[in-house]
Amino acid sequence: MKKLLIGITGGIGSGKSTVTHYYKSLGYEILKADDIAKQVMVEDKEIIENIKKEFGEKCYIQGKLNTKYLAKKAFSHPDEVAKLNRIVHPKAIAKVKELAKKLLKNNSIVLVEAAILFEAHWEDIFDYIILITSEEDKRILRIIERDNASLQEIKSRIMHQLPDNAKKGKSDFIIENNGSLEELKEKAKFIISLIENISKTK
Repeated sequence: MKKLLIGITGGIGSGKSTVTHYYKSLGYEILKADDIAKQVMVEDKEIIENIKKEFGEKCYIQGKLNTKYLAKKAFSHPDEVAKLNRIVHPKAIAKVKELAKKLLKNNSIVLVEAAILFEAHWEDIFDYIILITSEEDKRILRIIERDNASLQEIKSRIMHQLPDNAKKGKSDFIIENNGSLEELKEKAKFIISLIENISKTK
């Protein structure tokens, strides 16, 4: 049986977290790259110092990450986003690999949800990548309902992510999420069954 590390990605509001939650409900082991990145941002002293140096002392309040302040500073310009990525991603990816290795000892498939998988150049660590796509107007509506964010904020966040067309050529499986939740689950179930079959081949 093959051991497979699978990446799940997609633009903000695409439905990747919904797919991830569905896979978790089916009993699959899930790692969330965003949560792991946030963890190293509050635990790793070198990262903390570098973030304070580049983006200001206000990025941390009583040892806790001031997410809103950092997002405002870091997402103001693509160069600032790249700067934050250079600080955080090497140690975040090392942590993901470490945790995945442990989980793969007792599981044939481990799934990693990573919003900026391609932007962070993480694709090489995965055996296969599932991309969740959705029409932009549907994505915007989902984000407004979920985050209560302004249209300007949402468009700015979308702009800082790689377009779906650029991701499609780098992905192994694509799930289009423009219908109902049940349709999304059916598509997700079909994809994971294909991956299960791959893991069972020698």
